Amino acid sequence: MISSSEGVSDLLFAAGKPPIVEEHGVLQEFPVDTESGVLESAQIEQIAAHLMNGNERLKNDFATYGSCDCIYALGDLARLRVNIFKQNGRQAIVMRKLQTLIPTLESLGLPPIFSEMIKEKNGIIFVTGATGSGKTTTLAAMLNELNETQKIHILTLEDPIEFLHPHKQALFNQRQLGKDFPDFARGLRAALRQAPKAILVGEIRDRETMEIAMTASETGHIVFTTMHTINAGQTINRILGMFSKDEEQQLRQRLADTIRYVVSQRLVSKIDGGRLLVSEIMGSSLRTRESLLYGEGENRTFQEIIEAGGTMGWHSFDQSLLAAYKSDLITDETAMIFCAHKHKMRRDIDMVKKLRNLSFDEPSGLQMDSETEPKFSIA
Repeated sequence: MISSSEGVSDLLFAAGKPPIVEEHGVLQEFPVDTESGVLESAQIEQIAAHLMNGNERLKNDFATYGSCDCIYALGDLARLRVNIFKQNGRQAIVMRKLQTLIPTLESLGLPPIFSEMIKEKNGIIFVTGATGSGKTTTLAAMLNELNETQKIHILTLEDPIEFLHPHKQALFNQRQLGKDFPDFARGLRAALRQAPKAILVGEIRDRETMEIAMTASETGHIVFTTMHTINAGQTINRILGMFSKDEEQQLRQRLADTIRYVVSQRLVSKIDGGRLLVSEIMGSSLRTRESLLYGEGENRTFQEIIEAGGTMGWHSFDQSLLAAYKSDLITDETAMIFCAHKHKMRRDIDMVKKLRNLSFDEPSGLQMDSETEPKFSIA
């Protein structure tokens, strides 16, 4: 299944269906040599038992919470992140193929501002997005850059460990949830006594972890972490929702002091096949800190602040999508589906089409000037 295509990202096993591979975001059935041509519950239970390999923690998690996570290595071919879960009383399995090569900022085509992010010495950098949007890959590239350029101690708390970083300039220690620490809050609290300069927290899931992450960022650590949110505004609202209303003003002050960047990611379909990473990037400025302190207002929204920050390397999803459309990487339909402000995007797309028609009909007349394009890259 893994070798069937370079674009395979996930393997899915459910009773009553053949095994399924996800290739560039599209599901395809994979033939199985059985009488019925589909997987039976007993077969999936056998696969699950093999993957758990008698691990008591995994069996207890599955029995208690209805799912468990682990890593499975298939020889030298691939490492897989595995989730075994119950659905309608039966077992099902999803395996995510992990990359074997450590990504770099250059190989991912990330904008130049990412090289500036890793120069931060304290504070929090969020990389957000839906499951499967490449958050872990982006963070791995950032930590790899740190590893190659700075003589510091880097500590990661992950669930599970996806990229195995070798020691380079930095000392790199990676800890896995359930195997090396019991939960993110206790793992992060212990990390403060382990003398790291940079800490990766695989995901902030609760108030306690968020509070310790802020404390770490306030005491001279740079914290990299993820959240399952789709943009900067939703990220801030999710954090505020973890605390009580009485704590909001103090929390806003702490966020204004600690947040350095919020990077949000989505994967969209490309015209020539495959998927394109589009991003939104918001950094820290007087205007963002004011919005964090007092909340968004009529003339103070994160969207407007981001779109006005082009000189600092910031950009919104809509700006990324429009730039991708101008570069003929995505269709106008894709841009419309994923944009935040559909009326504005439609006007911008119509303007691009008019300029293209003018440029085609009158070669000596109005031309599109590439120098006026936003100065950021599409990954």
